[in-house]
Amino acid sequence: MDFLSTTFYFIIAIFILVTVHELGHFLFAKLFGMRVDKFYIGFDFYNLRLWKKKIGETEYGIGAFPLGGYVKIAGMVDESLDTDFQGKPPEPWEFRAKPVWQRLIVLAGGVFMNMVLAALIFIGMAGVFGESRTSTVNPAFVEKGSVYD
Repeated sequence: MDFLSTTFYFIIAIFILVTVHELGHFLFAKLFGMRVDKFYIGFDFYNLRLWKKKIGETEYGIGAFPLGGYVKIAGMVDESLDTDFQGKPPEPWEFRAKPVWQRLIVLAGGVFMNMVLAALIFIGMAGVFGESRTSTVNPAFVEKGSVYD
């Protein structure tokens, strides 16, 4: 039974970490006016999904393969796989149309959100499980004839 509960909590922890990480990319992309086509936890290889819902321009979903997650941002292309964009001017909502500093923040957004989550977990654990210590008396300052003498 310990193996099952450990596995369950491990899967929940990974799900939370991946969600927070991908949320970082998603939020910063939206902040800078980029169009986000997909937000998935888990991968949807061969269109196998556990759940999906389209809200506005973004399709949210949980893929059937729980190996990570992804955010598909319009205009973020891999030149080695996709050559359709060549010769076309970038649209204003595309990743490739944004300044380098905005693209860098979007790419670093996942790591930033993981660090925020780690800080919140640390603060929460310190607040709940932290030790309180009473101050000790320094013998150098004890008076002769006092209780501590």
